[in-house]
Amino acid sequence: MVKQNIYDILKGKFLIKDDAIKNWRFIVFASFLALIMIASSHWADEKVHKIAKLNEQVKELKSEFVDARTTLQQLKLESYITKKVASRGLAPSENPPKKIRVKSQQ
Repeated sequence: MVKQNIYDILKGKFLIKDDAIKNWRFIVFASFLALIMIASSHWADEKVHKIAKLNEQVKELKSEFVDARTTLQQLKLESYITKKVASRGLAPSENPPKKIRVKSQQ
């Protein structure tokens, strides 16, 4: 009996019997769910690749930012500015600056 049932399944008799419409509905439903699972998996993989790509871009931009900030700090140094303006005949002041106070006449 069990052997006959296995042969019937392998031959596909469950698809052509009188009550086969139930089996066909289930097969179509299971196939639809499988397609949804496959599509969802592909979308998730695309998202993972996009996130990895964006993380790489963030790392590159952070590196560029650090380089730019370092360059800016070097450009703001007094010694660098002194060298640059020396060619124009400018030099740092020997006397410290003085405050000028204006008294209001009210």
